[in-house]
Amino acid sequence: MAKPRTLDISPPINRWMNDTLDRHALRKSVDILAIRIPPPKTGVFIKSHQLKSCIMDLPRIRTVVKDDSYSDDSRLVLLKVTDEADLEPAEARFLKEQGGSLTKHTLQLDYSYWTAEDILKAVLPECLCETPPTGFAITGHIAHLNLNKEYLPYKHLIGAVVLDKNNAIRTVVNKIDSIDTQFRFFKMELLAGEPDYLVEHHESNCRFTFDFTEVYWNSRLHHEHERLVDLFDPADVIVDVFAGVGPFAVPAGRKGCAVLANDLNPNSAKYLRQNIINNKVDDVVRARCEDGRDVIRNAMATVAEQPFPPYTGPRLTRTEERRRHKEVKDNRVPPASPAVELPARSRITQFVMNLPDTAIEFLDAFRGVLSPTQPWGQKLQEIYGIAMPMIHCYCFTRELELENARSDISQRVAAKLGHTIEDFDLHLVRSVAPNKDMYCISFRLPRQVALNN
Repeated sequence: MAKPRTLDISPPINRWMNDTLDRHALRKSVDILAIRIPPPKTGVFIKSHQLKSCIMDLPRIRTVVKDDSYSDDSRLVLLKVTDEADLEPAEARFLKEQGGSLTKHTLQLDYSYWTAEDILKAVLPECLCETPPTGFAITGHIAHLNLNKEYLPYKHLIGAVVLDKNNAIRTVVNKIDSIDTQFRFFKMELLAGEPDYLVEHHESNCRFTFDFTEVYWNSRLHHEHERLVDLFDPADVIVDVFAGVGPFAVPAGRKGCAVLANDLNPNSAKYLRQNIINNKVDDVVRARCEDGRDVIRNAMATVAEQPFPPYTGPRLTRTEERRRHKEVKDNRVPPASPAVELPARSRITQFVMNLPDTAIEFLDAFRGVLSPTQPWGQKLQEIYGIAMPMIHCYCFTRELELENARSDISQRVAAKLGHTIEDFDLHLVRSVAPNKDMYCISFRLPRQVALNN
């Protein structure tokens, strides 16, 4: 059996760098053997099963290189061995039979060769090398880390490595523990790159623009945004109570849904309006900047008084519209049939409450929203009949077992509604800490709650 061949190509250990990265110190020369051959015989050697276990197969290192020491245009087939004595008898015999000659070759490796994980393992203190902090979330051109306190003395070194090793990144930041208590966005510090926090982020075929230092955005919720929007019917009317810059509202609008989108943070509301316009959904998505409790109390009357236009079919992109126009012009497809007069959309079908830290606390605002004493109260009872809206409320729990989480969340919801929720769906969104999970509880607003004064 052939011996396993390994070469030490790890970067040199340099644990003295502290918080400043010295890229020039990360160089390494590795002496290996190579087979000098004429170019026509290259395929014979690299495809040979006799040499399979000793031919160079390391990542980002070429197997065959030009032999600069000879003028006859010969080639070098690189091997994973450093000494001729390391060759197996069958390998040595094949070389002799094929007329290959062995020569020394030196691999020159530098900072550009190694991965971020390789570099950090070589420069951080040994006690921090087991799980180097190479993970981060990307928002536009910004990489944002959430470093544990033991890594903070080396934060700029880590930031420099992350910036170097990711071509799409121009700015690296670290989230600071403190967050804005009113608008819930994270404070952050610059670790490396440009102090440019105005990002353009693409998600769900939508383009979002915002200042990352002024609003809340979590790229790790991308799949959750898609999951919930996939549940919506294109004809739905949605109230997004804590909309942020629009990760639910804008894709829902692109789907055809009508959306009343709100955020208390004026900066979020500003970028929400911009994203609505940029994504061409301003005909079906309306932005507000109000307290979430007021939005919940008034949303049904607002939509009844100012209904949304009817859903008339899938929304075409500009490219699809041009293609359709050309096909009609060329008589390849018939022109669209005259539009059927459809009723405006005046009934809310879904509420989204994506403020997991406190959203449950807002549920009491649903009490009495259909009360006859409320504006439009009698009319709203006719509009909603028995078809009450669904509520999708995000929350945290420290109960890690599913059944315990179901009990904890449903009890907290019932306490705020003043009504027990028997039928609900509970979806685990993600674990945010070792003892803290994020869930979405979805249930239909009980009519008794809406009628309660």
